[in-house]
Amino acid sequence: MQYSHPFGLAAGMDKRAEALRGWESIGLAFSEIGGVTMLEQSGNPKPRMFRHGGDRALVNRMGFNNPGSEKIVQQLRRSGPRSIPVWANLGKSKLTPIDEAKIDYSTTMNRLWPFVDVFVINVSSPNTPGLRDLQHGDHLKGILNACIEVNQTNSERENVPSKPLLIKVAPDLTIEQLEAVVDEALACEIDGIVATNTTLERPNQSSKIYLEQGGCSGSPLKNQSTEMIRHIYSYTDGKLPIVGVGGIMNAEDAWEKILAGATLLQAYAGFVFEGPGLTKSIVHGLHNKLKHSEFETIADAVGSSHRS
Repeated sequence: MQYSHPFGLAAGMDKRAEALRGWESIGLAFSEIGGVTMLEQSGNPKPRMFRHGGDRALVNRMGFNNPGSEKIVQQLRRSGPRSIPVWANLGKSKLTPIDEAKIDYSTTMNRLWPFVDVFVINVSSPNTPGLRDLQHGDHLKGILNACIEVNQTNSERENVPSKPLLIKVAPDLTIEQLEAVVDEALACEIDGIVATNTTLERPNQSSKIYLEQGGCSGSPLKNQSTEMIRHIYSYTDGKLPIVGVGGIMNAEDAWEKILAGATLLQAYAGFVFEGPGLTKSIVHGLHNKLKHSEFETIADAVGSSHRS
């Protein structure tokens, strides 16, 4: 797939696929809706989102609140044609047992398939009990195989290419666990890795915000995310595309992730603290970075810190 620039919207901002025209209008190269689950669910009790303005950090325990895949399809159908690719983040319904997770993911994917350009399998949110266990072993393999089958079936029926399929991983995996996920992705010929989801770690215990349960995102996640990107790129010798997300607040943060190995970038907390002007500042900032570098294109810069 071709993108006008590397910067897009991360999952979690447009859970109901309501603002697709808006993401186009602020200049993003792509947007990601969801997380979308097979069943409609209200999510965790409020309050469930907390902000630390000084650290430019968020802590959330939203719990995949969304109208469910059937209603999301209706919304996507109403939205009409789009000028940028739309991705969908697939999660597991809270009521679905872990052993039936593959049914949940593949059902949602099948329903959304005609309306979405890229699918992201989210097995790394900390806010659905047991979800992160799906990153390991037979659970992950079962989910991937079920979604690959849906992809192939729809592709053959519509006589069009299959859709890219990515896995979103947690930043709290050990190196061994991360490499096991990457090995499974390579074995199943998955198209890429999204690194990373929110973290259970906290920068300190002195702020009451950091004592709240949930995943932490924003600036405190930046280095953890970048290091994971760097390791995935090195481990795969750059053969598996990486989408970098976590703590991108400016063009410097974005450039750092590209040099570490990210092909595309996403932001969530950055928009909360910097507003919609973040897109312009990052895209123009990357253009200036490129102009003053030895690289001709962004693609040339991807993973270059490994070669210097």
